[in-house]
Amino acid sequence: MKFSRFIILFIVMIGSFSASAQKLINGVIWPETGKNDTIIVSATNENGYMIPWIGLKEVVIYGKRTFRSAEELAAFNRLRYNVLKVLPYAKYAKNRYAKLEQDLALTTDKKVQKKLVKQCDDEIKKLFNTEIKELTITQGKILTKLIDRELNQSTYDIVRETKGKFAAFSYQLVARVVGHNLKTTYNPREERDIESIIVSAGYY
Repeated sequence: MKFSRFIILFIVMIGSFSASAQKLINGVIWPETGKNDTIIVSATNENGYMIPWIGLKEVVIYGKRTFRSAEELAAFNRLRYNVLKVLPYAKYAKNRYAKLEQDLALTTDKKVQKKLVKQCDDEIKKLFNTEIKELTITQGKILTKLIDRELNQSTYDIVRETKGKFAAFSYQLVARVVGHNLKTTYNPREERDIESIIVSAGYY
């Protein structure tokens, strides 16, 4: 009981202080600022009272995941390693493809457009020959999904748009031989583990 009375008294004291620390400007009541109030904040007019506020960054809270067995934990850790291994390549593909689309939009010259596509293709081939070819089949499959996640387009559709249907068909044939499918799409609901790994890793 004593504690509740103390809380009520504290609220009354704060209210009294707030009422005295206000000023009327152009028909709107503003909080009075002191010499140490040097931070500029936003304010909202709430029924004639200007209420100061500061926007805070979003805080994401994750539940601690439990695994039914050591094997399940090991499988998740392998997936996490593979996702974080190929995610930078998916981000690179997104940025490079966005730049290509931007460059293509700046010219209507077919020769120039063809040259831009070739430059993009050469860069991706160079990356493939130096790094991507070292990926495992599992990592390659995850990369195909993440490219669709980043671009909202399958790898097959990207190749078809930039290099034509025949090239896309040829690439798909080669991919199928080694266990890939360039038409693979990404569904966050079906890939809940991958999505949670990407979000919880703070990559963005």
